[in-house]
Amino acid sequence: MSNVEFLHSVINNEGYVAANALAKVLHITQHDLADVTGLSHDSVSKSARVKSKATQARLRDTVEIINRVTEWSGSSGRAFAWFRSQPLSSFGDKTAEDLVKEGRADAVKTYLSRIADGGYA
Repeated sequence: MSNVEFLHSVINNEGYVAANALAKVLHITQHDLADVTGLSHDSVSKSARVKSKATQARLRDTVEIINRVTEWSGSSGRAFAWFRSQPLSSFGDKTAEDLVKEGRADAVKTYLSRIADGGYA
């Protein structure tokens, strides 16, 4: 799945990240999606909560990071595996998942930009 296909499959017509679609594309349950993003199960399963600013911000951060990594990993599945398991030495071997859960997605995005620009991790 290309970056464009990935984004089109998880962003709905209203411009929201559809949690159920994101879980489906990543081949996980909505409960697992809540765990991966550090959100409550209700935040990703109840339509009123999914559209909240805080929930959308966390889901968008997750989608943006996976989308960036898809470019060099080759697929959204591989990018998601990287997101969950690759220790980042710049962050004390925490994973991108750990950092997103801590509310530090911007640090991951900066890290990925630095690598994309030819910098070091």
